[in-house]
Amino acid sequence: MRIEFHRTFKRRHKKIPLKIRSQFEERLRIFERDSWSPLLNNHELTGDRDGEWSINVTGDWRAIYMWRDEETIVFIDIDTHSELYK
Repeated sequence: MRIEFHRTFKRRHKKIPLKIRSQFEERLRIFERDSWSPLLNNHELTGDRDGEWSINVTGDWRAIYMWRDEETIVFIDIDTHSELYK
């Protein structure tokens, strides 16, 4: 699996608190080893986010990704649950 980061994700990632960035890096390592780890609560989204997937970064923070092709995923957004799904 190849992982890429969209420019929107990169921009938001720079602005989030350091503690959340560290937590994301830890969750990303877990994701690379086992994308279905229960810690991630990896699930497909619906509605206006149909075709996108979410993993838990912390209790309130989520990282959103989508599949570019069979081998590549692109993280497209990271923010709090309430900001992502309003």
